[in-house]
Amino acid sequence: MTKENISVQSLRLEEQSIRHGFFTRNGGVSTGLYASLNGGIGSDDNAEHVLENRQRMATHLGVQPDQMLIPYQVHSPHVSVVDSPWGESDRPKSDALVTATPNLAIGITTADCTPILFADPKARIIGAAHAGWRGALDGILEATIAAMVNLGAQEGDIQAVIGPTISQACYEVGPEFKDRFMQKNDAFAKFFRPGPNDRPHFDLPKFVAHQLAASGIDKVENLDRCTYQEKDVFFSYRRSTHLNEPDYGRQLSLIVL
Repeated sequence: MTKENISVQSLRLEEQSIRHGFFTRNGGVSTGLYASLNGGIGSDDNAEHVLENRQRMATHLGVQPDQMLIPYQVHSPHVSVVDSPWGESDRPKSDALVTATPNLAIGITTADCTPILFADPKARIIGAAHAGWRGALDGILEATIAAMVNLGAQEGDIQAVIGPTISQACYEVGPEFKDRFMQKNDAFAKFFRPGPNDRPHFDLPKFVAHQLAASGIDKVENLDRCTYQEKDVFFSYRRSTHLNEPDYGRQLSLIVL
């Protein structure tokens, strides 16, 4: 279980010595559809395997498993500010976590949606957000930044990293999907392009980057890794659907002070 196969890391955050990882599907104990580092407790994977996988991720980041906090994600713009561990049954329904407390590994799960890790290294405040198209459109990024600023972060000091997500080439959508964005802002047309089936393809990571920049975050790094295309490295909900598989694994993205 090496650093190279268990997680992908951001050069920007590594320079600030902030512990973090966009975890891959490698380095765990799960088998079959979930091979091998499935961190999704919402999957139908063997629960003991998922717990062991999470233990490995916690160890990788130098924390105890009960210090690794993942919310109950609901594709919302809701953010939870945390300062202590919680029990699994007490997980808040939100799509981002923010903290200024050391040794709490905050994170989110994804399998095509965009994971974003945030850090203000000067104020020592971090955040982790889950941005599917709905959350990104409804304001999860802006809400995460606002929660960090409310804790004492400065917008000009906040750094953001866009982790592995589905790429535009693999993200075919319907015309009604595009209409939702156009109703919000005609300028959002630039995040769509025609696909081979004459249906639009949406660029989720580029849209996330645009929303971050519009919120005053100018230090943005995009790892530019596609969860759909890199089948040996990442889980993908859409790929599993196209393969008619009954379930899929989830990767975790975590950050800790």
